[in-house]
Amino acid sequence: MNDAESSTAVSDLTWYKSSYSGTEGGQCLEVAAGTGVVYVRDSKAVAGPVVRVSREAWSGFVGSASSVRGA
Repeated sequence: MNDAESSTAVSDLTWYKSSYSGTEGGQCLEVAAGTGVVYVRDSKAVAGPVVRVSREAWSGFVGSASSVRGA
C-alpha cells in the first residue's frame, strides 16, 4: 500500500540520496527510513509529496532494480 504524505509530516527524518546520483542535478529520489516504512521523495521538490511504502515493498523494488541493472 502506498500513501502520499506532506513533507512537513516527515521533516524530522534523515534523507539519503543514492551514491549513483551525480551533482549535475538530474532526476533523483531521496529515501528515509521510518518505523516499518520507507519514505520516498523527489530530491528537487523536497516540500512536495512523499510516498510511503512498506519495508518489504521497498526491498522488493531495490532487488528488482539491482537485477535489471546487473543484466
